[in-house]
Amino acid sequence: MVVYIDLIFLANLFIDAVLLMVTAWMRKIRPVWWRLMASAGIGAMYVVMMFVPELSFLFTFLIKLALSVIMLLVAFGFGSMQKYLRTMGAFYMINFVAAGGILGMHYFLQNTGELFNGIWYTASGGMSFELKIAFWFILCAFGGVMLFFRIVQSSKQRTERMSGFLGQVQVWIGQDHIECTGLLDTGNQLYDPLTRTPVMIMEAALWESYLPASWLRKCSEGNADQLVMELGDGDESFSWQDRVRLVPYRGINRSHSFMLALKPDRVEVVMNGIHFVHHRVLIGLDGGTLSAEGKYRAIIHPDVTAQEEGSADTNQKRDAHFSEHFTESG
Repeated sequence: MVVYIDLIFLANLFIDAVLLMVTAWMRKIRPVWWRLMASAGIGAMYVVMMFVPELSFLFTFLIKLALSVIMLLVAFGFGSMQKYLRTMGAFYMINFVAAGGILGMHYFLQNTGELFNGIWYTASGGMSFELKIAFWFILCAFGGVMLFFRIVQSSKQRTERMSGFLGQVQVWIGQDHIECTGLLDTGNQLYDPLTRTPVMIMEAALWESYLPASWLRKCSEGNADQLVMELGDGDESFSWQDRVRLVPYRGINRSHSFMLALKPDRVEVVMNGIHFVHHRVLIGLDGGTLSAEGKYRAIIHPDVTAQEEGSADTNQKRDAHFSEHFTESG
């Protein structure tokens, strides 16, 4: 059997470097490149030692654990015990994900004959598996698994960051009210130009049972100005005619249009345990879907959370919370 030590060293150098980089990304650490490569070199040299019979005593659990400790110290330093243990936990988790992903992909691509040819039984009745994975398959599968892991983790982190800006919204008009989850958009600067009333945005589908039948279709087509002109014509009349407003706005393509809006009696928002009540607000109706994943169905205007039912101390508590959240996200 011919063993190409140089290929084995380079492959493991690449794999260890990627594992360390993903660990740094997951722990939000900016590694020094030469320290990271030195750490990966230590791990690659350890694998090469497998082919030296005199060094077989190195391949024990304690030695392997000590090696991972040294690799992380070289790559990221120590800092504090808590920080170091979290980095080690992330490093081992990523290693297990990579190994499990490669094995899973290997068995997924095997056919029945190949799978059973690799299974054999011992004299004592035990069952063993013969594992043969091609060198290039390991590299390709490893790259795919790490890419998929990073995509999943990025999606999870985005969801966690977004959750701090989600709140429960209740809109009251007389005795009727609509409830949904809303997203606080600090960049939302939509106001009624005449009264300077802030405009929240909600999916028009939430108001389906209260609006005339043809309104949802026309809202989705962007013909809100036509709806107002049709008020009072036969079946298009309804009891909230005096609450209907037209709000001009500028779209993404810089074109001007109009949004149909309703004037509610009050809007209540509960966000991060804080209760906000606002009486001077308009509800703009959007004919589409605000979140493709359905996480929220309203866009909360920042002015709605600027005043809330309670004292000024609670406002300070709210500001401190969002300031802390922005700091952690950054």
